[in-house]
Amino acid sequence: MIEAVNAAGDHGTLGTDTEDKLVLVVEDEEDIQQMVCYNLLRNGYLVASATSGEDALGLIEKRRPDLVVLDIMLPGISGLDLCRMLRKDKENSGLPVILLTARGEDNDVVAGLDAGADDYVGKPFSPTVLMARVAALLRRSGGRGEAAGVINIEGLLVDSNRHLAEVDGEELDLTPTEFALLLLFASRPGWVFSRDQIIEAVRGHGYAVTSRSVDVQIFGLRKKMGRASRMVETVRGIGYRLVV
Repeated sequence: MIEAVNAAGDHGTLGTDTEDKLVLVVEDEEDIQQMVCYNLLRNGYLVASATSGEDALGLIEKRRPDLVVLDIMLPGISGLDLCRMLRKDKENSGLPVILLTARGEDNDVVAGLDAGADDYVGKPFSPTVLMARVAALLRRSGGRGEAAGVINIEGLLVDSNRHLAEVDGEELDLTPTEFALLLLFASRPGWVFSRDQIIEAVRGHGYAVTSRSVDVQIFGLRKKMGRASRMVETVRGIGYRLVV
């Protein structure tokens, strides 16, 4: 029987109804796994852990977690392969995944995003940053009870039905291209979009966006977002994302 441990050290059988969020940590380096689990427990999450992709699949089969923190370099099934397997599986295709990557390895980041990861954190990392990423991704994946087509993230509202964007209740005067970019980012907070992906996403809507003009469009969008401009983050060497 698999058990989850909560912050108080109590054990609960996985599979029972609980409002607590279960995070599965898949990491074969013992010190890193213990550090991640410790910080998750301190923040009130239920935690399960595995040291290989095979073990992780077994745990997920018995009780689907709410989120997976997944190291790329694992024995046997790699983190990238495990992520691809989850995305191809109907029951787990929407399971939020945060990858742990080698810092500065852009190829790892790109490969992870292509495999379907929702976010990534480079090693060595700050536990505080990782906990913030976990909380943000769980907020997004857990749903906010909003009307269809409406996204509301920390005071930023994007309504695709009314073609409306607001920050703290103040409407933003966006061009069609700027609105399309903001909607793209807001629809997947934490997801890094390359310039080519940005162009592909808005293509077909009559917006003249080229690789060279993406940076200009982002600059204009940020100027109009006021205090929320910090939410549109540049990811060096890759592209842009919306951070929360």
